[in-house]
Amino acid sequence: QVQLVESGGGLVQPGGSLRLSCAASGSFWSIYAMGWYRQAPGKQRELVAIISSGGTTNYTDSVKGRFTISRDNAENTVYLQMNSLRPEDTAVYYCTGVIRGNSDTSPYDYWGQGTQVTVSS
Repeated sequence: QVQLVESGGGLVQPGGSLRLSCAASGSFWSIYAMGWYRQAPGKQRELVAIISSGGTTNYTDSVKGRFTISRDNAENTVYLQMNSLRPEDTAVYYCTGVIRGNSDTSPYDYWGQGTQVTVSS
């Protein structure tokens, strides 16, 4: 059973920083792309950042220059460093990973349980 477990959320003042982590655990063959989505109250879930297995990254426009996604393939972990946080960054942040369970199965999109990020003075 594959699990993605997030950590690092919390309350921070505007202009502050937080670092989210998401570790994949369980038995699996390989991990492909990993990423972070967020969902604010009353809004649709949106893609924040994504990183390929080779390290290619993409960001939504509103976080470019402020957020950095990275991964440690040896630790099966993806990170989201968030700097210069704004109140509009407040949301539940979800980790996602495209993971192949074994060599005979197709990759499947797994999700973490979400971690709350609140930016407020």
